[in-house]
Amino acid sequence: MITKTCVYPGTFDPFHFGHLDIVTRALNIFETVIVAVASNPKKKPLFSLEERVDIIKNCVKDYGDRVIVEGFDTLLVDFMKKYDTHIIIRGVRLFTDFEYELQIAITNYNLDKAETFFMMPSQEYIHISSTIVKDVAFHKGDVSKMVPSYVEKKLKEKFK
Repeated sequence: MITKTCVYPGTFDPFHFGHLDIVTRALNIFETVIVAVASNPKKKPLFSLEERVDIIKNCVKDYGDRVIVEGFDTLLVDFMKKYDTHIIIRGVRLFTDFEYELQIAITNYNLDKAETFFMMPSQEYIHISSTIVKDVAFHKGDVSKMVPSYVEKKLKEKFK
């Protein structure tokens, strides 16, 4: 089966340039990228699911209907059925990321034959993580080189 749509899942708390880089590069391969924003209350996100969806929609608006942003709180493979795809894109930065992501990829394959493609962010973004972004923003540091301006604005509002 050949598909023109992939799903890029994550918590995206907050969405940063590394995430945007993966979306942009996935669009070189696929016609449509579904950014699937996981509710994931276990992680105790800084932004609500609705806020994260709004933030990401703002950051990808230049791609028009080629990028769809939607929240979900189910198994990823169940969410993917709505879009009739079995292709997952995951960003990995370090070998430690890969070990964890491989376990999830195998699980998704065993659940519903979902194939996972791993992409590394571009070199200038490989060091960025949502945890680092939140830590720098919390301490009133400059995150302008890590996140789009809309995300920077939302972080400043959260940490007033």
